[in-house]
Amino acid sequence: MNLAFLGLGVMGFPMAGHLHKAGHRVTVYNRTAAKSAQWVATHGGASAPTPRAAATDADIVLMCVGNDDDVRSVVYGDDGALAGMRPGAILVDHTTASAELARELDAAAKAQGKRFLDAPVSGGQAGAENGKLGVMCGGDASTFDAAKDILGIYARALVRIGDAGAGQLTKMVNQICIAGLVQGLSEALAFAQRAGIDGKLVLDVISKGAAQSWQMENRGATMLDGRFDFGFAVDWMRKDLGICLEEARRNGARLPVTALVDQFYADLQQTGGGRLDTSSLIKRLR
Repeated sequence: MNLAFLGLGVMGFPMAGHLHKAGHRVTVYNRTAAKSAQWVATHGGASAPTPRAAATDADIVLMCVGNDDDVRSVVYGDDGALAGMRPGAILVDHTTASAELARELDAAAKAQGKRFLDAPVSGGQAGAENGKLGVMCGGDASTFDAAKDILGIYARALVRIGDAGAGQLTKMVNQICIAGLVQGLSEALAFAQRAGIDGKLVLDVISKGAAQSWQMENRGATMLDGRFDFGFAVDWMRKDLGICLEEARRNGARLPVTALVDQFYADLQQTGGGRLDTSSLIKRLR
């Protein structure tokens, strides 16, 4: 298929690479042109100077950028992706953004005879590089069916949750879970250290029981070692939790733990830790 991929950050760069390796014709766009050139040098394929140019003749246009405003900047306008897409083409947004934006994009695409899926991902940089992401989708069932073989190239789990916006709402659930888990793990490991017991031995035994989690398996040891130079940054988690809290204000859900952990992440930002991995929450407790 002819594919376009917009946004070549730590997630988009390897995701677009998997599409090319699978034999599809991939044209990439990135706001910083040097990153596009680096991707072409690494993988092959082609680059384009604007989202519109990348989207021209594409069967599916995929994007993974920063936030709602970034999505709008690559989708709308004379140089935006929608302007270049042919009727019937599919726009897939892998950005973690608001459900409100997903519904807006779905309506804008349909008004032009085009199709849309919100498809945020979970699994972090390692999941993107290994092609083992969780992809949670919102949109029409027929659109999902038309795109699922492409999305499955870098997915370990791929599920349509419901109509437009459902994928983003599911990603909010994901981030709410992670926030509580990381804070709980931080408190537990800080407690172990204060108690004078070997944290890594503790992890070895409790990770075999009911306390086990992805965060424990993948971040527990590095938290004990004070290594936070990888993974998902505090700045991005605060963006995501802000989306969760805004949606909760809209739908009436109560998120007391999420709101508290969001403030803990704000503490880390204020001390210069915005680019540290989210597991750096333990630093507040030391």
